[in-house]
Amino acid sequence: MTPRFLLSLAALSFLAMLSFAQRSFAEEGVIVDGAGYTLHDTQSIKGHDERTVEKDPVCDSSKKPRIITVEPDEAKPGQTVTIRGEQFGTKDCFRGLAFSAAGSTKIDYRYVNETTIEATVPDVQPGMSFIDVIASGGNARSKAFLVQSK
Repeated sequence: MTPRFLLSLAALSFLAMLSFAQRSFAEEGVIVDGAGYTLHDTQSIKGHDERTVEKDPVCDSSKKPRIITVEPDEAKPGQTVTIRGEQFGTKDCFRGLAFSAAGSTKIDYRYVNETTIEATVPDVQPGMSFIDVIASGGNARSKAFLVQSK
């Protein structure tokens, strides 16, 4: 086959594909009713009422949390520890708590206020662990925490 023939074949194939291409029913950036998102993957609030928007929490992502103390600094699984620190955020903006030794296990905790969280030590192997506070401003990690044997 000659290069000229191959070039002509490629051009015809391209034109054939253009005729079968699907056309979009909405232009980029237009909010599509019922979709909940624009075509730029930005969440659309169209369709929500003002009361819903007013109730949404405003979380300050510029305030990085910091753990100051964990009391006691060693405990058995099932016991409660108190984590004190700064800038944990409001209850609506607080994201959660994790023990490094527990992996992805859900941790039972109680949000007390913007500086205090109470958590139940998970059922993990005895040894050193870290406690991570996850807030809207990021994560904070404690000093080493000893999980005692049951």
